[in-house]
Amino acid sequence: MDFILEPWAWYVGGPLIALTLFLYFYFGQNFGASTNFETLCTMIGAGKVSDYFKKDWKERDFAMLFVIGLIIGGFISSNFLIPNQTIDLNPKTIQELTDLGFTNVANQYFPDEIFSNEAIFSLKGFLILILSGVCIGFGTRYAGGCTSGHAITGLSSFQLPSLLAVIGFFIGGIIAVWFIIPNLF
Repeated sequence: MDFILEPWAWYVGGPLIALTLFLYFYFGQNFGASTNFETLCTMIGAGKVSDYFKKDWKERDFAMLFVIGLIIGGFISSNFLIPNQTIDLNPKTIQELTDLGFTNVANQYFPDEIFSNEAIFSLKGFLILILSGVCIGFGTRYAGGCTSGHAITGLSSFQLPSLLAVIGFFIGGIIAVWFIIPNLF
């Protein structure tokens, strides 16, 4: 049981991702999360509002298993595999986060200042979540896929647009961490 409860090393997780990707390619499918949300929107009738969603969702019904697996896996890991786990952060990172106003950063993955009910239902928290969702949704469609699709599927199949998208993701992450988040908090 300890094997399941401990974080897995790169030499276990990496081959599992490669095996999953091989199976996707073998069965002629693409891996990525954003297309699954597109499929979900198609299933619930978004085609009535936008021609973009007028597709046969049954062609991608296998992908919904991926979404269901994400939800189940997230629930299992957050409730059973990582309770009360301390995070091994660099002391300088802890100090910088504390200087920004975050508390208890060494003991939880999701800071209360962003993810607590009080923060989410405040005007600032609500606006941050809405704006973030719009930016992610627009960026995903504009880039032709999400981070997992480009970084895993696109790079492993040597697609230049995916390399450019991944470089853009890193640049966006650097801008967010160094400029946007410090000004928000």
